[in-house]
Amino acid sequence: FLNDALNEVEVNGNWTPQEKALHEARLKAKAKRRLRKSSSRNSTSESFSESGELVPGDPHSPKGKANTNDRKSRTGKGRGLPKKGGAGGKGVWGAAGMVYEVEEPDARDPNYDESSQGNTVYATVGPEVDEKELEKWSHPIVQEYFEHGDTKEVEVVLLRGRVPVLEGKASHRELTSPPAVPTCRGKMLSQRDMGRAFDKILKELPDLILYTPEAPQMLGQFIARAIADHVLPMDFLDCYKGKVDCEHARVALDRAAVLLTMKREMVRLDNVWGVGGGLRPVKHLIKEMNLLLKEYLISGDVAEAEHCLRDLEVPHFHHELVYEAVVMVLESKGESASHMMMKLLQSLWKTGLITVDQMNRGFQRVFDELLKSALTCRMPTPSWRPLWISATRRQ
Repeated sequence: FLNDALNEVEVNGNWTPQEKALHEARLKAKAKRRLRKSSSRNSTSESFSESGELVPGDPHSPKGKANTNDRKSRTGKGRGLPKKGGAGGKGVWGAAGMVYEVEEPDARDPNYDESSQGNTVYATVGPEVDEKELEKWSHPIVQEYFEHGDTKEVEVVLLRGRVPVLEGKASHRELTSPPAVPTCRGKMLSQRDMGRAFDKILKELPDLILYTPEAPQMLGQFIARAIADHVLPMDFLDCYKGKVDCEHARVALDRAAVLLTMKREMVRLDNVWGVGGGLRPVKHLIKEMNLLLKEYLISGDVAEAEHCLRDLEVPHFHHELVYEAVVMVLESKGESASHMMMKLLQSLWKTGLITVDQMNRGFQRVFDELLKSALTCRMPTPSWRPLWISATRRQ
């Protein structure tokens, strides 16, 4: 209805001020809607006057031509800035894989020093490691290797020092000897590197014997094992003939020469450190535990018994100690053995040398052989009962 009235007024030519203002507002709104809907190509060639009438642009003008490379936003939103050209985002220097030119020293730089930067040569250098820091870093690696015995893991860790093996046990020295073969053959250390290392240890023997008196003999065994495993060159000992003044070094070299002459055709010295740990026969381990318990009943030294049990290096076989201790109590006549064994088992359980499972397994073995033990023991019940009650309470 309003549109019909405005058209009738426009035909008659009678405009009131309110009607004229309303008509102009409608034309401006209509022109704005057309401007939003039109593309950037049409918007450059056409324009609107203040009254809303369409005014054609100059076709010969550069602004009137359609620009195919126009990068302005065509959505009608934004600030009219060019669109982003890619190659990373905010805070990124450039596209992936972009190679920058080498930055040349600037003579106008306030920090420029001609004497130090005039003919600068850049080279790759490695960090300098102190000997004490290297020893501190390598010590935990060797201790962990003594626990798991995995040479591959040690090789991986060393690829990313002085080994404290002379102060270790025979089994530790045995573990340290074989890794030299896979670790040193062209992977990490050469025969020349190993020779320099042993030469350094030979020179340090006067200091090593202060902490390990058997160091010369042990070093001689290490040298013999390394030569037999082709870690050291065959003529390693010949290089020292008549050239060694240190008495301890001569002892080590003589020990290595004797061990090498004892083996025909350079057979590998697999048993140079003896057999230890779980590699020993079960009968030998049982005999050692019986001797340990008998010495404890005589001396009563719990700490010494714990030390001897650790030296056996068979933590998986400690249930045998419980079994032998209970059987020894059953075969004893007095009550002193029962009290001493209870004290020993209690101490071993507190220190963690014997677990609850090993304690249960040792007593269970005695239960299973109780009938057999009763044939050899006069009165097993009186001596058996207090030990069992005390053990169950401790658990």
